[in-house]
Amino acid sequence: MTDASGLPQSQVSSTSTAEHRDAAPASVRVAVITVSDTRTPETDTSGQYLRQELEAAGHQLVGYRVVRDDAVEIRTALVALAREASVVLLTGGTGLSGRDVTVPVVESMLTKSMPGFGELFRMLSYAQVGGAAMFSRAVGGLIRGAAVFAMPGSLNAVQTAWTGILRSELGHVAHEVERHGQPAGSLPVTPRTGVVGAGASSSVSRSPPPRPPRPGRRL
Repeated sequence: MTDASGLPQSQVSSTSTAEHRDAAPASVRVAVITVSDTRTPETDTSGQYLRQELEAAGHQLVGYRVVRDDAVEIRTALVALAREASVVLLTGGTGLSGRDVTVPVVESMLTKSMPGFGELFRMLSYAQVGGAAMFSRAVGGLIRGAAVFAMPGSLNAVQTAWTGILRSELGHVAHEVERHGQPAGSLPVTPRTGVVGAGASSSVSRSPPPRPPRPGRRL
């Protein structure tokens, strides 16, 4: 099939994707949340890996938190850091045990889902662990104008998500979120030589306190 220009749709799509990647910012404001009942910032190997990779890629780490496998703590961290960052990466709490609540919390807060992230993650995981990839409850989408990606907490899983999906697409994701316009909470994009969301505070250790939810409103 062709479009109005007479070009095959596959070629048009490929050209459009390349143009969007070229327009994507070189540096993105990113926050990292580790969900764990046992890890600390000193023992959080997955969080340390992401922080090192983000810095090496030229992105800005604007927030980092280790929170317990607790729905209120996860939601509070997401609300606060989604104001500071254009992309929020979560690790841990995606399993099937009763304490693993990251996925339902994230899904309850999504304004738009991005099912392709979970699909791609499980595809990559299948090549490594076979059918056990069905237990990988990775999820992605938009929360308050920020792109949020939740992945399992093991270092191998985080490396798979980063090297196979996120590393090459982080700027592209931020560009698409801003290009289409999002609900309140969206941050401005500066030119490619700048960063996404440069108008917000760059403090890593001090995030603004979350606003209390409106009565009857689910965050």
